[in-house]
Parts: sequence; C-alpha cells; structure tokens
Amino acid sequence: MFLKHISLTNFRTFKRLELDIPPHVTVLVGNNAQGKTSFLEAVNFFSTMTSVQAGKDRELVNFLALEEELPVARLVMEFQRANAVHSMEARLILGNGGNGNGKLRKEVLVDGIKRPLQQALGNFNSVIFLPQMTDIIDGSPDGRRRYLDMTIAQVYPGYARELSEYIQAISQRNALLKMLAERGGDTQQLDFWDEQVSEKGSFIMHMRMHMLEEFEVQAARVHLTLSEGKSDLMICYQPSFSLKDKEGGQEAFTFSSSNDSRSTIPAQKELHTAFLNRLRSIRNEEILRGVTTVGPHRDDLRFFIDQVDAGTYGSRGQIRTVLMALKIGEMHWLHEKTEEWPVLLLDETLAELDLPHRDALLGALGDSEQAILTATDVGMFNADFLKESTLLYVEQGLIKKNP
Repeated sequence: MFLKHISLTNFRTFKRLELDIPPHVTVLVGNNAQGKTSFLEAVNFFSTMTSVQAGKDRELVNFLALEEELPVARLVMEFQRANAVHSMEARLILGNGGNGNGKLRKEVLVDGIKRPLQQALGNFNSVIFLPQMTDIIDGSPDGRRRYLDMTIAQVYPGYARELSEYIQAISQRNALLKMLAERGGDTQQLDFWDEQVSEKGSFIMHMRMHMLEEFEVQAARVHLTLSEGKSDLMICYQPSFSLKDKEGGQEAFTFSSSNDSRSTIPAQKELHTAFLNRLRSIRNEEILRGVTTVGPHRDDLRFFIDQVDAGTYGSRGQIRTVLMALKIGEMHWLHEKTEEWPVLLLDETLAELDLPHRDALLGALGDSEQAILTATDVGMFNADFLKESTLLYVEQGLIKKNP
C-alpha cells in the first residue's frame, strides 16, 4: 500500500497543496512550524478519520478560511492497494458560529461514493510516530484507550460503529441516572440501558483483548531487539470491574510472549454476564453519582518492562523504547491482518534516538512499501540512506523539490 497523490485545501497551514508522492522513502525537510507535522497528520487522517493531535477536529480548518461564509477543509488522496488504485476524499465543513466555533460536519467519499465515516475506515492504513506520543505510555488512560481503539478500527471497521453506539448508550444511561437522582422514579427503567451497555461494552472489551493478544507478540519481539535482549515487554489490560466477584476492583489481563504470564481471554458471553451483574450490583451507587462508573470507557492499558510499570517508573529512554516497539509492532500487526504494509509516518523521530535505536528504526523502513519522514536537519541521515530517498522541502505551507 502506498500513497500516490495528495491534495489539501484549507487544511492546517496548507491553503492549497497538490503533491505527487514517490514510493519507498520520502524525507520532508524544513524548519519548525512550516507544515511538516501537519502533512503527516493529513495523511494519517485518511486512516482514522480524526486528528491524531488536535483537541478538536475543527482546529484542522485553516484559520484564514474562517473568513469565508462556509469554511471547508478538503483532503483528497489517491493510493494503491494491492493492484488497484483508489481515491478518498474528506471534507471538514464548519458551520456558521463565528471564530471557528460552529459545528463541524465530516463527509467522506471512497472511490467517488459518499460513505459513513465508519465505512471509510480500513481502506487506507498508516502508522504515525510523533515524539509527543510517549503520552501513550505515561499519560492518561483516555489516551491509551484512544490509541488502542484507533488501531483496531483500521482493521475492523465495524468496531468503530460498535464503539460509537456504546458511547451513545452510556450517554443515555447517564442521563437516566441523573434524572433518577434528581426526581426519583422506578429504577427498573435502567434495565434496558444496562443490557445495551453490557452487550456492546463486552464486544469492545473482547475485541481489545483479542487484539492485544496478537499485538503483544509483535511489540515484545521488537522491544527485545531494541533492548539488546535484556528486557521483556508485557502488555496488561485492566478492566474497570472484576469478572470473579461483584465487589469491584480491577482484574488485569496480561499478554506476554511468556506462556507463564499469558492470560486466557474470557468469552464475550462471560464478559457480558459479568458486566451486567456489576451494573446491577452498583445501581444505587451510580444513581447517586449520576454517572456510569464501570465499562470499557473506564478501562486502562499498562506496559511493563521486566514486570515494572514503565508508565510510572520507566526512564525517558525506556518509555521511548516502549513507544518504538509499539509503533513498529503496530506496523507488523496491520500487515499481518491486512496483508498490506501500512504507510509509515515518522515526525522528527530520529532526533530523539541514540544510534542503536536509530538504526533499528531505519531498519524497519525496509519492511514498509512507503515511509514519509520529517527532519530539520538531513545530517542525521547517512549518505547511503539519502541516496535511496526522495528529499522534499517544506516552507510556510509549501512543499517543493528544491530548497
């Protein structure tokens, strides 16, 4: 899989861009704040249908476009998958609200046909590596859940639909909990939403665990190589409720290349029953609080190096190594599931790495069909690497072949 052409209109710093992308390795060179990261973000948008770094997708619309009556950012790409060429178009339409505060509407076309957002997922796969993504390791649980869900959605488009319906069900249940707390009423009104939440939530949990069981094999192998065979990586999924009793607490599920550490994934039916029982057992407590306190929207994901939590106790170097292992492992997992290599997007990554890790990452490029890197200084690449790469220069939202 590789990107052939991209067109950007009113996206971030790009007022207008038309660019052919060569296969293999492309290096975008330029000073900071010129548009290098925004370009990678645009490419990755076609994989996830959301921004990888903006707090709100409306931030993707070029601020100069806000002066227009109907601000629109338009992204168009042509890519090759297997032996066929496909197109995708995304439109970010910002309604009237003044200062870019209007409601954002997204439209997506795949091969010229308008599709729901969830159906657009999985057509184009990419793996993006930004320096600030260390938050996946040591940041909030919400960031880890988001990373996990966005990765799964690239392989299983139906997952995004189920996740969206789960969040909607949680919102409806929370509204009912608040109403019961304020006005009272028959608590059996919650039965319907308990069933909806537990059914869809158990599907999400089961998919996450199944994915991690496969994904951990790839990430642990890469981590062992990066640590020169000295450190084992173990991924731990922590549900917000226990499957063994009704008293709460987290029961962790570990996924490790060591057979002694690997957990057995519960059947979805078992997860459904445990989730439903837990919701019923804490119903009165949740009515008082007015919020659903358990479920996959409260679950967490942790990474352990030799059984030590990297997010809590890991050094900066260890956290960076885990992130590298995750991203290279993600690339191999996507290839394993789709039989296509995802496009690899690396933003100023080499500048943060020592020589052994830099060599390992450059070695991973050999496995991909296409990689796009950014750099402020081409001096961090060796001459042989540059000889086999295409250099493009970025300045104030323009990309050109010559500096």
